[in-house]
Amino acid sequence: MERERVAIVGAGILGLAHAWSAAERGHQVTVFERCPRAWGASIRNFGMIWPIGQPAGEWHELALESRERWTVVGRLAGLWVNPCGSIHLAHRADEWAVLEEFATYSKQSGHACRLLNRAAVLDKTPAANGDNLLGGLFSPTELGINPRAALPRIAEWLREAFSVRLNFGTAANRVSVNDSSGGVAIETSRGTDEKFDRVIVCGGTDCQSLFPDAIAAAKLRLCKLLMLKTARQPAGWHIGPHLASGLTLRHYRNFEACISLSALRQRIALESPQLDKYGVHVMAAQNDAGEVILGDSHEYGPDISPFDKAEIDELILHELKKIACLKDWSITERWHGFYVKCAEGAPIFQAEPLPRVHLCTGAGGGGMTLSFGIAEANWRRWSQQ
Repeated sequence: MERERVAIVGAGILGLAHAWSAAERGHQVTVFERCPRAWGASIRNFGMIWPIGQPAGEWHELALESRERWTVVGRLAGLWVNPCGSIHLAHRADEWAVLEEFATYSKQSGHACRLLNRAAVLDKTPAANGDNLLGGLFSPTELGINPRAALPRIAEWLREAFSVRLNFGTAANRVSVNDSSGGVAIETSRGTDEKFDRVIVCGGTDCQSLFPDAIAAAKLRLCKLLMLKTARQPAGWHIGPHLASGLTLRHYRNFEACISLSALRQRIALESPQLDKYGVHVMAAQNDAGEVILGDSHEYGPDISPFDKAEIDELILHELKKIACLKDWSITERWHGFYVKCAEGAPIFQAEPLPRVHLCTGAGGGGMTLSFGIAEANWRRWSQQ
């Protein structure tokens, strides 16, 4: 593939992933980001790289490829990347039934996981609540990162290592193709008009403003989530693997292969309808500062309000204390985030509204897990065209 002038619109994880894959192939890369620094969903998450949550096949394979690239960029850019794995905890019989079924299914699906009895769970993590604990499902493939530190460092490393041109605080106002030359022009908020061979638009908001018809046809929907962070845990105390409760089994698509999931969903809907109303499923991840990130909730479309609900925070903490025991539950930060996801369950939306102009958005909560793999798959395909 000849060396191209490539523009990336959006400096979230999906945009930076495409920038890295392009730069590795020798392309001349320019990144445009309307905000002065990383601001959106890419820094407002758990910092979990979560292959266990992807369904078997293409998307699980891309998640594993993405995981490997996280380890590479961690080494090259000096990022904290923690190969901690994860445990789905079971405190109810229907949760254990799903985990047992998935452990059997995983022998064919390619998910590397195994069941742990109660004693083995408590041996792996001091943070599991032993009361009524039946066991757990351990997966070794999950990583921990600190997204607030990782995103700006990856951008700076791309500048240092590949001379990627970073234009923060610069919106792409218009993208057009020159009919005679076939080149792609970007008009920016700084009044510049720059020419490229290929443009990749990775920002949800930018996609909508630049190509509203394509985004409308994609049927994307907006999701709002609420999250919390504890104080640094005392005396270097660590939870070990990422932790997820039985509520999480109804959220990630990989568990949809389990017939026993239906009974779990019915029980939660009857016992705790508020959890379904606000899309609450609880998880915990510890960062390199020793703080524990807690969450989360999911409100969609017309249900989204600009005002945060204390009720949701209380639900999250109530459910987490059923399954986890932290040394310090003091909450030092609360925040909300937004992302767009495909309404019909596809992992991501991609389109080419103009020649050599690519839209890539709607990864939802899978952006940190999938972006590096998606970018590599895209560049492999474009390189063959």
